[in-house]
Amino acid sequence: MNSLFILLQDQAQPQGGSMFSSLIFIILLIVVFWLFFIRPQSKKAKEEQKFRDGLQKGDKVVTIGGFHGKVTEVKDTTVMISLAPNIEVEVEKTALVQNGARVGQA
Repeated sequence: MNSLFILLQDQAQPQGGSMFSSLIFIILLIVVFWLFFIRPQSKKAKEEQKFRDGLQKGDKVVTIGGFHGKVTEVKDTTVMISLAPNIEVEVEKTALVQNGARVGQA
């Protein structure tokens, strides 16, 4: 009878180990998610912003629509691009990628 009482007492106490292992698993999942998804995306966004901030007259660019051109004038949020002789268009900086870079490439 005494041994049955001891066994019932052990089962009534909460298992601290399983709570701790669940917490470790959740923290590990968050770290992995951050390393493989959030960090690379923010790094790519910083590189794109650096490219757009560094645009200068004469740089070769490609629009996200696929037009290749040369920057002729840089404004605050837009740039003027020469697509062909006597053809210039004004394009938002966010619609540009570096010449040779591809949209969607990691």
